[in-house]
Amino acid sequence: MSDKKLRLVIHGGAGHMTKSMSTSRSLQAHHKILHKVLTIGYGILKKQGSSLEAVCTAVKMLENSPLFNAGYGSVLNHKGKVELDAAIMDGSSLKAGSVAGVSRIRNPVLAARLIMNFSKHVMLIGKHAENFAHRHGIKLINPNSLITKQQVKKWQEVKTKKFQEAEKHGTVGAVALDCNGNLAAATSTGGIINKMPGRVGDSPIIGAGTYADNQTCAVSATGQGEFFIRSVFSYDLAAQLRYKKISLKEAGKITLQRLADMGGKGGFIAIDNQGNIEMNFNTQAMYRGYANENEIITKIDSPP
Repeated sequence: MSDKKLRLVIHGGAGHMTKSMSTSRSLQAHHKILHKVLTIGYGILKKQGSSLEAVCTAVKMLENSPLFNAGYGSVLNHKGKVELDAAIMDGSSLKAGSVAGVSRIRNPVLAARLIMNFSKHVMLIGKHAENFAHRHGIKLINPNSLITKQQVKKWQEVKTKKFQEAEKHGTVGAVALDCNGNLAAATSTGGIINKMPGRVGDSPIIGAGTYADNQTCAVSATGQGEFFIRSVFSYDLAAQLRYKKISLKEAGKITLQRLADMGGKGGFIAIDNQGNIEMNFNTQAMYRGYANENEIITKIDSPP
């Protein structure tokens, strides 16, 4: 496969654009990190690296940025704690790994990949996921080291009804197509601010927030997780390509409309096995971008 087919698409969440998020300084900061992630991730693909390595690296970088609701800088649950979810899927083998409710892992996507590679399971949760990751080389950290002052302030505002819950869904994700024609997807999130402890969204649920199949496409979703779970969003999108033989663009519109009809809001990124990409959403904004052989583009608002 030539460079003309290599693709990397990323997102940093979808939701409402608040005043603080729409300042020139904030927008520039988000564009800068999105561009950096795309540059490094696409560089992996250009060097004949795998789509799995590209999406894992991209999501890890987004987890490390306090600008997004994943890894460092994640939102706090009702008790003021961080609980993280993540998943990764290999489109060539349909192997997948995911974690839910972890608090001592800085990069949950790495733990998800370890589960995919070194266990017979798909999902591990809580301390058991953390212990598995630790046994396979991941350093466990103090959960408080993932908490930022900005998220503490938002959590306190939610508690005093000064902040609109679910104003922003900052899940991060990536999908890629590599030189061997293999697709991969990865997603990571801190969930919903002030969520009930133990709540798990769509991100670590294979077929809901994350899915990849070389026969169809790779998808990473973001938004109100309960609706993405109930609609089996990512698999539904892929299934339309397989069984209805329609385009990625058309399948994306249909699946997003189905979500909206249920009352759900959010968005998704996707790549099909021919290299077509989609970045669609029904919220005010979605942090997103893509890289191909010609350009690196980052976008934030203006739904397609």
